[in-house]
Amino acid sequence: MNEENRYVQPQNAKEAMELIQKLFNQYRNAPLTAELLQYHNNLIMRLQTDIKQAAKSEGQTALLTDLHEMTELMRRWTTIRLSGRPFAGKMRHFHFAPANGQKFKRQVHKIGGNSAHRASRH
Repeated sequence: MNEENRYVQPQNAKEAMELIQKLFNQYRNAPLTAELLQYHNNLIMRLQTDIKQAAKSEGQTALLTDLHEMTELMRRWTTIRLSGRPFAGKMRHFHFAPANGQKFKRQVHKIGGNSAHRASRH
């Protein structure tokens, strides 16, 4: 393997943000160590420098607001984890998604008869 091809090279700012989101979701519940905190702060710094500059040069205003939201979420993760509490959620579409956020859509289906006897199909 060549030294140049060792790391993933995102093609634009959105790909870079998706990659950081994926990495964040992998380590969000890991035990907090000095190395993890340093890695996390490095990702925040990359968001604020390289990726922010790339989003500005691409003219992506919506991506800049998502970038700001993502950076704030990652900073909140740091304060939550340093206080010893668990992080109850993950990052989805560059925003916070609660851990129990997914719900089934329920449609009530009447099966022949009165309304007291209903089956719910998920």
